[in-house]
Amino acid sequence: MKTLKEIKCGQTVQVAKLTGEGALKRRIMDMGITRGTEIFVRKVAPLGDPMEVSVRGYELSIRKSEAENILVEG
Repeated sequence: MKTLKEIKCGQTVQVAKLTGEGALKRRIMDMGITRGTEIFVRKVAPLGDPMEVSVRGYELSIRKSEAENILVEG
């Protein structure tokens, strides 16, 4: 399984599992990223951090360190 950090621009994936603990996991879930959610990777900043994704109809910027905790498939 890949992490969201490894996904290239223009790809759509589905969240398989969230790793991480406590406040970090809760913050990711509060952003609307839960198991089964589709994520479209829109852009990645020139230096690689952050990345812009579309989740549940809105755009979200997420750090690569947070994206490492999101396991995806697809």
